[in-house]
Amino acid sequence: MFIGPTKNHTELRPYIVGSLGMTPALGGNVIQSFVTYRGVVYPSQCDHMGHMNVTWYVAKFDEATWQIFSAIGLTRSRLRSEGIGMAGVEQHIEYKRELYAGDVVTVSSTILEIKEKAIRFAHEMKNDETGEVAARTVLVAVHLDTVTRKARPFPSDVRERAYSMTDGQQP
Repeated sequence: MFIGPTKNHTELRPYIVGSLGMTPALGGNVIQSFVTYRGVVYPSQCDHMGHMNVTWYVAKFDEATWQIFSAIGLTRSRLRSEGIGMAGVEQHIEYKRELYAGDVVTVSSTILEIKEKAIRFAHEMKNDETGEVAARTVLVAVHLDTVTRKARPFPSDVRERAYSMTDGQQP
């Protein structure tokens, strides 16, 4: 069973090309997106070319990921008290526009699919001043038992909350 982004990477785009707030999905359905990160590009985050280094795109997307997890009920306290965790197993990034020191950015995120033990979601980073998309990423994360270090089913309330944030048309 393939739960990650489609094998043909061009199929990633229809999920995340919309404006902040609502994102068109395949088949005309609408998937809710929400703001998960706001920040600025600092000079220390720029490389020898003068633009933000790829390390920082990933870091800002990672911060957005934890906002998604919290929104579906996977808070720090819950992870710790129930002995559960999350692990990223797949990530695809498209770099669309350069960002420079002082640029203010916003990341909006969309849950694309929730399975028994895995979740697939997307982030889109925009330059707030220009409105241009700087980068997009689609990720797959697996829910884990932190003792056995093996995948385990999501708690039902987490799965239901995540599902309610999708287009409701999952296979």
